[in-house]
Amino acid sequence: MSRTWYRRLLLSYFPIFLLTVTILIFASFVFVNDISRQETKKADGVASRYLVDNVDRAVQEAELSVLEAVEETSAYKAYFNETDGGRTANVYAIARSLRSMTDASMYIESVYLYDRKNESVLTQSGRADAAGFSDADWLKQINSGKLAPGWQPLREYMSGFSAQPIRVLTINKNMPLPFGTDGMLVINLKMSALERLIDNMVNEQLSFVTIANANGDLVYQAHAEEGNGKALNELKLNRLGWTFSSGIRAASLFGWVSVISYLWVAIAVGTVVCAILYLIYVTRRNYKPVQVIMNRIEAYQIRAMDQGEKRTDELKLIDGVLENLIHHTQDYEQKSRENELLQRSRLFTELLRGERTEQAAGKLETFSPLIGVSASSRFAVVVHEIERYESVFRDRYTRGDQNTLKYALMNVFQELSRGAKLQAWAEWVGNDRLAVIFLAGEDDKETTEELRRLAESYKEWVASHLRLSLCCGIGPIVQSAERIRASYEAAESVMRHKLLLSDDVMLADAEDSAPQWLETYRYLQTIAELVKQFRMSNGQWREQLDLLFAEFERDFVKDEAILSLIQALLQMLGREVAVMSEGLEEGLSGAQTAGLEQRLQDAATLAEVKSILADYLTDLFRLYVSASETKSYRAMVSEMKTYIEENFANPDLSLKHLSDRFQISGKYASYLFKTEFDMKFVDFVTELRMKEAERLLLETECPLQDIALQVGYANAITFGRVFKRISGITPGDYRRQKRAMMNEVR
Repeated sequence: MSRTWYRRLLLSYFPIFLLTVTILIFASFVFVNDISRQETKKADGVASRYLVDNVDRAVQEAELSVLEAVEETSAYKAYFNETDGGRTANVYAIARSLRSMTDASMYIESVYLYDRKNESVLTQSGRADAAGFSDADWLKQINSGKLAPGWQPLREYMSGFSAQPIRVLTINKNMPLPFGTDGMLVINLKMSALERLIDNMVNEQLSFVTIANANGDLVYQAHAEEGNGKALNELKLNRLGWTFSSGIRAASLFGWVSVISYLWVAIAVGTVVCAILYLIYVTRRNYKPVQVIMNRIEAYQIRAMDQGEKRTDELKLIDGVLENLIHHTQDYEQKSRENELLQRSRLFTELLRGERTEQAAGKLETFSPLIGVSASSRFAVVVHEIERYESVFRDRYTRGDQNTLKYALMNVFQELSRGAKLQAWAEWVGNDRLAVIFLAGEDDKETTEELRRLAESYKEWVASHLRLSLCCGIGPIVQSAERIRASYEAAESVMRHKLLLSDDVMLADAEDSAPQWLETYRYLQTIAELVKQFRMSNGQWREQLDLLFAEFERDFVKDEAILSLIQALLQMLGREVAVMSEGLEEGLSGAQTAGLEQRLQDAATLAEVKSILADYLTDLFRLYVSASETKSYRAMVSEMKTYIEENFANPDLSLKHLSDRFQISGKYASYLFKTEFDMKFVDFVTELRMKEAERLLLETECPLQDIALQVGYANAITFGRVFKRISGITPGDYRRQKRAMMNEVR
C-alpha cells in the first residue's frame, strides 16, 4: 500500500492555513484602521464640542454682561421715558455705562441705543442724530422690519474710530427690556476676537476647523487648507446658526495608521512562521499513534483483498470504519438509555408494591438517582395529588399540554428537593398522582419536618405559577428498601381521609398502612333512623345527621366511603318521600342530586360536607312538611285566604304566586278556593281591592295613580276600568258623589 497519507494530511492543512492567515492580516489591518479612525473621530469630537461650547459661552457672557448692566442702570429705562428721558444726567450715565462695558470685554466692539421716536442714537461718545450715524444703514433695516430681534448674520461694521470696516456679530434687543417698542439696543461683537479664541484652541499641526453660517457660506477657517483632510465631525451652534466642521490633518492621521499597520503585518508574518513550525511539529508528533491505527486497518484491508475485494484508499477506509463505529455506538447508547429508563420505572413500581424486593438496595444504587443507598438506608414516601383533576386539569388542557405540565411538575419538584438538600426520586403513578421516594436522615422528626416544608413550598409554587391545587400525603420513615411499600400505603391511605384531616399536607403514621374494614350496617342503621324521622315530619332527623357525621369522625372513615353513604341516604329519601309532591320529586331527581354530589366532591372538609348536606335536607324537609299539610285543604284554604287579605295590594299576586308560596299546583289552588268560598280567586281579590279603594277615595286626598298602586294596580287606567265595571261609575265621580252626599247630611 502506498504510504501517502502523511504527506496528504500535512499538505491538506495549508490551503485553509494560508486563507486563514490572509484573512487575519487583512482583518487586522482593517480593524486597526477602523479603531484608529473611530478613536480619532471621538477625540476630535470632544475637542470640537469644547471649542463650540467656549465660543457659545463667550458670546453668551458678552450678551449677558450688557443686559445685566442695562437692567441694573436705571438711566436706560428713564431714557425712553417721554417726561424726563432726555435729561443730560441720563445721557451721561448711559454713555459712561457703554464705555465701561466696551472696555471690560475683549469681545465687545461697540454698544449703542437707538431711539425710534426721536430718531437719535446714543453711543459711548454721546447722543447724535440717526441720519448721520456711521451704522445708519443697519438702523434702516431695523426700521423696515427686515431684522427681527436676536443674533444677526456676520456683517461688516464701520465704526467712527476706524477707517476700515470691521467684521462683527450683531444682536438687536428691543428697549425697554425685554419687549419694548420705543427703541433698540444694538451690541456688536468683534469677529477677530472670536477668531483668536478659535485659533488658540485648534492645534495647527493636527487638526482644522471650518465654520459656515445657516446658508452654507464660509464664515471662518482655522488651519484649513486645500486637501488637508476629511471632516470628521459637524456640530451646530444654534445661538448663531453656525455649523462647525472639524477633522484631522491628513498627514498626521495616515502616518499614525501606517505605523500601526506595519506593526500588525510584522506580527502576522511572525505568526505565520510560528504556525508553520508548530504544524510540522504536531504532525510529526502525531505520526506514531496514527501509524499504529493504520497498521491495524491495513491488516484488515489485506484480509479483504485476499477475499477478492477492490483496494480502497486508506482515508476512505478510515472514514468508513469510523462511521460504522459511530452508528453502532449511537444505537447502543440509545438502547442502553431506553433500557435504563424502563428498568428504573419498573423498579419504582416494584418498590411501591413490595414486589421482587430482594437486593433492593443494590438496584437502587444502580438505577435510581439516589446516591449512597445501602441495606441500612431509611426511606420515606410522599404522594402528591392534583385536586379536582377531572374538571380543572383534564378538561382544561389537551393531552399534549397535560404531558408537558406533568413533566414540568416533576422537574420543579426535583429542583425544590435539591434546593432543600434532599435526595428524591419522583415518578407519576397515576393520572393525578406523583409519588416520591426520599432518602431519609437519621433524625425522624427533623426529616419529617423538612418533608412537610418541602411539600408546602411545592404546593405554593404550583398554585402561584400553574394555578393548580395539590394535596400531599407524607408516609412514615421506614428502615430498608423492603419497607418502602409500608410508607407508600400509609401515605396513600391518609390521602383518602382529606375530609377528616382538612389539610393540604397530611402526615401518616405506621398504623395508617393497616387495612381497615368498614362496618357499613351500623351507618345504614343511623341513615334509616334519619329517613324515618324525616318521613314522620320530626325535626329530630337533624340529631341523626349529627350522629352520622360524628360516627364518620370517630371511625376515621375514608372520603369515598362517606360519599357513598351520603348517596345511599339520598336514595332512601327518594324512595320514601319523593311521591308526596312534584317539588319533592324534582328536588330528589337525578339532575338535582348530581349537582349536590358534585358540590360534595368539591368540598374540602367534613364540616363543609355536613353544611351542604344539611342545607339541602332542610329545604327538602320544608317541601315535605308543606306537602303533608295540603291533605287538610280547609286549613290550606284558610291560610291562603289570610295570605290574600294581607297581600292583596301586591301586583304580583296570582294563582302562580300562590302555588309557589304553598307548594301546590295553580289548578288545585283555584279548585280549593272555589269549593270553599263559592267564588273565583280573581273575584275575591278584586272585591278586596275595590273595598280598599272606596275607603281611600273617601278618607284621603291621594291622587288616583297613588290609590291604584296602593290597591295592587300598575296604573290608574287599569284601576279606573275595573272600578267602573264593579261600581258603575269612575273613581273620580264616586269620590265627588259620596262627598256631596256627606256634605248634605251635615
